[in-house]
Amino acid sequence: MVQLKTDRAIDEMRAAGRVVAHALTAVRGAARVGVSLLELDAVARTVLRDARATSPFLGYRPHFAPVPFPGVVCASVNDAIVHGIPDGYRLRDGDLVSIDCGARLRGWVGDAAVSFTVGRPRPADLRLVETAERALAAGIAAAVPGNRIGDIAHAIGTVCRSAGYGIPEGFGGHGVGRSMHEDPGVPNEGPPGHGMKLRPGMVIAIEPMLIAGGTDDYACDPDGWTLRTTDGSRAAHAEHTVAITAAGPRILTAL
Repeated sequence: MVQLKTDRAIDEMRAAGRVVAHALTAVRGAARVGVSLLELDAVARTVLRDARATSPFLGYRPHFAPVPFPGVVCASVNDAIVHGIPDGYRLRDGDLVSIDCGARLRGWVGDAAVSFTVGRPRPADLRLVETAERALAAGIAAAVPGNRIGDIAHAIGTVCRSAGYGIPEGFGGHGVGRSMHEDPGVPNEGPPGHGMKLRPGMVIAIEPMLIAGGTDDYACDPDGWTLRTTDGSRAAHAEHTVAITAAGPRILTAL
C-alpha cells in the first residue's frame, strides 16, 4: 500500500535527506587512493552521529540476506553494481566507486547514491557515471502528478539503452517514508503510460543502475549481498529520494 505524505512529513523527510547528502559529500571527499572502504563507512557514521540520525542500512536483513548488513553505506567498486559491503579493500588509482547511503531522522528516511572515480579516471568510466546521472535526471523529470510509474521507468531505460548500457533485471527504485523500502516499486525500464498513477504526496527513490558491458546479467557474491556484473565490466549507480508534488518533483536528498 502506498502511503501519501503530508507537506509537513515531506519537510521532515527533506531533513533526513539533507543528512544523506552531507554524508555522501563527506565520503566522496575522503575517497582517495589508499583509503579503505571501512574508513569511508566510518566517515558516514560520523556524519550520521553528528546529525543525531541513525542508519536504515545498519543491521538491515531482507529475506534474501544470510546476515544483517554490517555498514551504514553500501560501497561498490568497479564491477560491483550495488550492495557492496564496506571492508578492508583500499582504493586504487582509477577505481570506480558507488556509495549508497541512508539516514533515519525523527522517524523519516532518506536514501541516495552517487558514483565517482578515484585518482586518474578512465574516460569510459566518466561516460558511464555521466549517463547514470542523466538517467536519474530523466527519471526525476518524469516524476510529476498524472504520469505513471512506467513513465519514470521508460525515461530511465531510454537513456541507458541509447548509450549501450545494460540494466540489471529486477532491481530499481522504491517508495520511501517511515521505512527505507515501501510501495511502489520503480523499475529502471518499462513501457510508458503503464503502472501506478503518480499523485502528490508520493515519495520514491529513483535509482538507475548501469552495466558498462551492455549485458543485464549479474551474480551475487558469496557474502549474499554484493551484486556483480558477470562479464567483469564496470557499473554505476545514482539515486535520489524524490517527492511528487503539485509543483513538480522535489529532490529531498540534494545537498
